[in-house]
Amino acid sequence: MKQIAVLLSGRGSNFEAIAAAIADGRLNARIAVVISNRPEAPGLETARALGLNAVAIASKGMDREAYDKLLLTELAKYNLDLICLAGYMRLLSAAFIRAYPMRILNIHPSLLPAFPGLDAQHQALAHGVKFTGCTVHFVDQHLDAGPIVLQAVVAVRDDDSTDSLSARILTEEHRTYSEAIGLVLSGRVRVEGRRVIALSPLEEKPK
Repeated sequence: MKQIAVLLSGRGSNFEAIAAAIADGRLNARIAVVISNRPEAPGLETARALGLNAVAIASKGMDREAYDKLLLTELAKYNLDLICLAGYMRLLSAAFIRAYPMRILNIHPSLLPAFPGLDAQHQALAHGVKFTGCTVHFVDQHLDAGPIVLQAVVAVRDDDSTDSLSARILTEEHRTYSEAIGLVLSGRVRVEGRRVIALSPLEEKPK
């Protein structure tokens, strides 16, 4: 069975959705470890309650390269097929990304390349767009810029607040992230430049 790690910094609602998708059979994978850079993160308690391996590696006061060395040492204990960022609020170093090329996924609450970075939902409202959504993408060395695996569209209502728009986007995140993880783990995609292309059955990589 394919092995994944989940990195989170807070509540980890996307982690919960991934765990639920595995539990009910929608996603064929095993969460080998859940790691947080914040020992107090609620997502760690959720992981423990689910009987999962939960590890805290505090990042406070550490620079990116030094912290990522600790993180890589922990991750090396597991035979990982994929690393999933679920509200992980740290930028990964180039060395970390080189260690897992095209094996790190992130989900972002906008239709990238629109509105990268923080407060994407507020950015969408401020710009007056009529549609936004969420994007699952491979992580590269640039912020919210790696090849896009899947996107989901959410209409922006005239009476939306940041909170109401965020809630509807989050619903789509929970569905889309597990779907994208399953697609990548199945080997049914190839990456050509910036394009992630779904393979036909005849093109699929052998399991």
